[in-house]
Amino acid sequence: MHNDTGDAITGENAAWKFSGDVPKKFEEHVNKSVPNYSQGHDLILKVSDFFMSENSVCYDLGCSTGILSAQLAKRSEKKETSIIGVDVEIDMIKFAQERDNNPKNLQFIQGNLTEFEFKKADLIVAYYTIQFVKPNVRQLVINKIYESLHWGGAFILFEKVRGADARFQDISTSLYNDYKLDQGYSADNIISKSRSLKGVLEPFSTKGNLDLLARAGFIDVMTIMKYVCFEGFLAIK
Repeated sequence: MHNDTGDAITGENAAWKFSGDVPKKFEEHVNKSVPNYSQGHDLILKVSDFFMSENSVCYDLGCSTGILSAQLAKRSEKKETSIIGVDVEIDMIKFAQERDNNPKNLQFIQGNLTEFEFKKADLIVAYYTIQFVKPNVRQLVINKIYESLHWGGAFILFEKVRGADARFQDISTSLYNDYKLDQGYSADNIISKSRSLKGVLEPFSTKGNLDLLARAGFIDVMTIMKYVCFEGFLAIK
């Protein structure tokens, strides 16, 4: 049985997927579901200026419909950069490839991050992506990202984060539910989405993410955006 999770997107219990018809409604849905979603894109574009130089390679991991990838490519096109959007879902990749006015320095590749072979890069972006990587291989993926960066290159990581303890988690959950209600989602929508994401979306705490980065080798890390249980990190190799 499918349950409506809002914006004409459906999901079964513990079986959320980004394939099928999801790409068509994805941007509308995610902009309502994730606070400051488009502002996060804008911030990433501005941060990219510090790391993208002539002939730089940039990866957008979990690129979904390709909007951020295209924006990164257009912003750095005159530098003859190479922007590569990667997503595990072939339906997302096809949707991204068919977008109008994709810059020439942009390509999209279907691939699983646990198996993907990276070129050396100056910038790697994971915008609400790593939270969907299984916890038992998450460290391996972050290690690969670190190894793939040139010295001085950057990893921009945006994640939903869990509270540091039960009280903070309860507060975060309540505030986020209020946010979604304010966006027009019904209580049934919110519960259905939560049920569909069980075992699929597995956020770590802020410390858990910082520990992942540190174990991979990142020393210089700062938070560049934060809204309750949504956080963006900039890690420089």
